Amino acid sequence: MQSEFLCPCCYNLLNVGKNVIFATRSKEHKAGLIILYPDLGVYSLLKHPSFLFKKGDRIDFFCPYCNKMLTSERNDNLAKVIMRDENKVEYVIHFSRVAGEGSVYKIVGMGVEIFGEDANEYINFRNLIHAC
Repeated sequence: MQSEFLCPCCYNLLNVGKNVIFATRSKEHKAGLIILYPDLGVYSLLKHPSFLFKKGDRIDFFCPYCNKMLTSERNDNLAKVIMRDENKVEYVIHFSRVAGEGSVYKIVGMGVEIFGEDANEYINFRNLIHAC
């Protein structure tokens, strides 16, 4: 069984097949759907070719169910979701909303796993851990 990703607001599942889907909005306020792979540290995405943004643009992520913005309360450049593994252990996942940046933080209790070459950009362990 693969991990499930949930909205931290309404707790609905964001998985579609083997991927995770988000409603998003670009810097120019254009709406689009983005599909991310569930493997932490994989930064490829799927989107419609007409949904354009540039490297460095900050993308707003929303839950497709409750439409709540998924921005982390600890850093405006990060989004936040819940990941539940096959053993039903839940982790808080913070990931970069900046196009082209690779940074993901997997948090449970006081433990943090870090993924991505840009992860040092936002790492403030104290703020991330207390965000849960």
